[in-house]
Amino acid sequence: MATVSFYADDVKAARDWYAGFLGVEAYFALPSQEEPAYVEFRIGDFQAELGIINAKFAPHKVDGGPAGAILNWHVDDLEGTLARLVELGATVNEGIVDHGDSGFRTASVVDPFGNLLGIMNNPHYLEIVESTRS
Repeated sequence: MATVSFYADDVKAARDWYAGFLGVEAYFALPSQEEPAYVEFRIGDFQAELGIINAKFAPHKVDGGPAGAILNWHVDDLEGTLARLVELGATVNEGIVDHGDSGFRTASVVDPFGNLLGIMNNPHYLEIVESTRS
């Protein structure tokens, strides 16, 4: 993944919610930090981009219901991260699903702005990250 784009009617509120969840501030905003129509975060081991765009620019109808593809982000603590997302106001879309003996486990939530957010334990991702450190 290089960039994922989410949409929100209130970009400022979405920026603040994701900053609280991610533990980092958005590093970029247009046209301004005070009245953003677009904000961007750098996240994860490879500093992928999470962009939040004003819903009026969405290529699909944004009506507050769950929308978008589920992009799963690797997390080390699936249960803890799911609980934290719910604490922050997300609603569970799909609880934790164990995908057999492979170690892959997934869950998804709907953020307060209607975007689907997937989280997972992903052994393959950890192998790739480790290989880049060698």
